[in-house]
Amino acid sequence: MLMALALAGAIGPFATDTYLPALPLIVGEFGVSASVAQLTLTAFMVSLAVGQLVIGPLSDRMGRRTLLILGSVGTAIAAVVCALAPSIWVLVLGRVAQGFFGAAGIVLSKAVVVDVGRGAGVAKAFATLMALQSVAPVIAPLVGGAVVPFGGWRGVFWLLAGLSVVTAIGVIAAVPETLPPDSRRTGGFMSTLADMRVVATHGPFVARVSAFVFTFGVLFAYISASPFIYQDMVGLSPTAYSVAFTVNALGILASNLAGARLVGRFAPEKVMRTGVAGMVSAIAVLVVVVVLSPAGTLGLAPVTAGLLLLTLSIGLILPNAAALSMQATQGHSGSGSALLGAAQFSLAALVSPLTGLAGPHSALPMLVVMGCCAALVVVAVVAVFSRPVRAT
Repeated sequence: MLMALALAGAIGPFATDTYLPALPLIVGEFGVSASVAQLTLTAFMVSLAVGQLVIGPLSDRMGRRTLLILGSVGTAIAAVVCALAPSIWVLVLGRVAQGFFGAAGIVLSKAVVVDVGRGAGVAKAFATLMALQSVAPVIAPLVGGAVVPFGGWRGVFWLLAGLSVVTAIGVIAAVPETLPPDSRRTGGFMSTLADMRVVATHGPFVARVSAFVFTFGVLFAYISASPFIYQDMVGLSPTAYSVAFTVNALGILASNLAGARLVGRFAPEKVMRTGVAGMVSAIAVLVVVVVLSPAGTLGLAPVTAGLLLLTLSIGLILPNAAALSMQATQGHSGSGSALLGAAQFSLAALVSPLTGLAGPHSALPMLVVMGCCAALVVVAVVAVFSRPVRAT
């Protein structure tokens, strides 16, 4: 079941990273500017956030399985629309649909885990789930780079359609309905808004979600700035950059797997606190590296060391913060998962342009964003320890 849920939750990130190498081909085929072609990414991210806000609360009323299957099938159909798109605007609409339906896997995979798990088992399941989902961003750029030369940008979307079909089959075969009818919420739209308000104003939930979201902000600051850091400042080729990026992504995967074992021996809060200490230390290392390096240049070894420590630490924080957040939803796990995902991707959309404010030869904006987000994570973690979850 975890494998099926991981695949469902990974389709969204995979659909983002796989087709990025093909953006220049889209520009050339449709004769549009790069900014117009980038709308296919922006539309996808916005739809991904909105879809979680709709599907999460809806699943608290309808159950998880049907919506998860519809999401997988809808993602496959949307990918086919993208692959056959006769114009850039049809492609944009296809990406909107792909993001909306892809949101089902992201939001419902978390809700299903909470439905069937309790206590430390939830944190362990989240660590395993995120470890499996971490494979997607690791291999996506490599897969995209391999498909584009042979199948063009349309070949990428045919691949995504096939993976979505496999996901639907996996969900049908391995994921039962985990929310029984007597546990479902009742009421209409106003009741849904009331449920989301209950979750969004619950102090323990807010503290835990803040720890998750701002840690993701640190991670996305690195992701957004990494091409400029490695290629323009360190001097790596695009191929070498892909290797360096993969090494750091494997750091998250390794610490996710380690975290799945650690939560069997230590409380999730303590594992998360260890990760926060490592993240703050990594940012401090990167600040020292940037300050001591000549303007516009960085050394490969110290940068890689700092960023690897950063990703290893983030891998300890995110699964535990997500698990603790979902346990504080007061019986509204669909709504809680929706709020968590929407906040996560909204912050990512905000962070991305901020890291490039000083141009491709300065790491200062990245470090400022990381520092601000890390400070908010520390505040949130202190709140996590001071605001225990009330019994429900």
